[in-house]
Amino acid sequence: MRTWVLPEYVEDILPAEAARIERLRRALLDLYAMHGYQLVMPPLLEYVDSLLTGTGHDLDLRTFKLVDQLSGRMLGVRADITPQVARIDAHLLNRSGVTRLCYAGSVLHTLPSDMNRTREPLQIGAELYGHRGVESDIEVQRLMMQAMAAAGITEAYLDLGHVAVFRALVRRAKIGAAKESELFHAMQLKDVPALRALTQKLDRATREAMVALPDLYGGKAVLAAASKRLPKYPEIRSALRDLKCLSDALADVARIRFDLAELRGYHYHSGVVFAAYAQGHSNALARGGRYDEVGKAFGRARAATGFSMDLRELASARPNGPAKKAVLAPYKPKDASLQKRIAALRARGEIVIVDLPGHVAARRELGCDRRLARRAGAWMLVRDIT
Repeated sequence: MRTWVLPEYVEDILPAEAARIERLRRALLDLYAMHGYQLVMPPLLEYVDSLLTGTGHDLDLRTFKLVDQLSGRMLGVRADITPQVARIDAHLLNRSGVTRLCYAGSVLHTLPSDMNRTREPLQIGAELYGHRGVESDIEVQRLMMQAMAAAGITEAYLDLGHVAVFRALVRRAKIGAAKESELFHAMQLKDVPALRALTQKLDRATREAMVALPDLYGGKAVLAAASKRLPKYPEIRSALRDLKCLSDALADVARIRFDLAELRGYHYHSGVVFAAYAQGHSNALARGGRYDEVGKAFGRARAATGFSMDLRELASARPNGPAKKAVLAPYKPKDASLQKRIAALRARGEIVIVDLPGHVAARRELGCDRRLARRAGAWMLVRDIT
């Protein structure tokens, strides 16, 4: 007998987990819709030049590529839906005002982002276009925390960073692309000795600021420390003001932490970056940020901010409630009163399974805790399931 083996970090989703994920998907899309976010469904495949436009090199190595048999051009299987939604906003909808969009679908990664994560996340998210103020960042991050709560995760905290701080230091010191890349990777690792070595020949203010960034992590005191330890550049002052404003506005929905060395998505994010975490989970359950420059690559610069989640990871972090039980009905397709009773039960949200002729599986294997039985001339729910 042949054993069917799936690729590494790719797996099936079986009924119980699939049901949890689908319930969560519906709940989150309904939540987004209630806040005015309209659903879009981008394609799984696009030409690579469109799929990777505006994202720098961040998605290139994560994207599976193949040749289109119709055109001979290179296709990519999406590794992130966000750039596709930005293309839809900038190129297809072409609205002048604020646009709110949401989405849900599978993405595929060439490599897992961590040793315990899938290469096929189920990405769900919301994006807001056409507003540059901190008010839209507040709206999006508040919606993200509400989505966490809707998933049953109430003990959550929010990490805030701002790529403009590192970017201002690089540009003011006129650091070349090669050195910037080295500093970027050292900063992501919070490798202070490497940062010291790489900044030896830079001016004192830049050198001290670069080495300080990994230490600027924690609660509100971080902002006060940053204002003292970092150069008084307008870009940095503006970034710190934005972070303070966000912290004040979101204090009622999350515990706030700051991480000024966080540069995730540095090549396409333009401002605030954020991530939501929960107790007992080392990976972020939601991530997002501001990316004002991506739409420009599609022909129309649009301010943009948004977030995304992996439904599979979010569902696994969600406390498991009792599984919904079903009703077992006898196979009597010509019994009009029985069919009417089944339809009524289903209309009110009950799961009704018809017991097909010759079926020998135990009824409890079907998840049934009640059955329809004829009592005093009517079809009634009874609990004598065996």
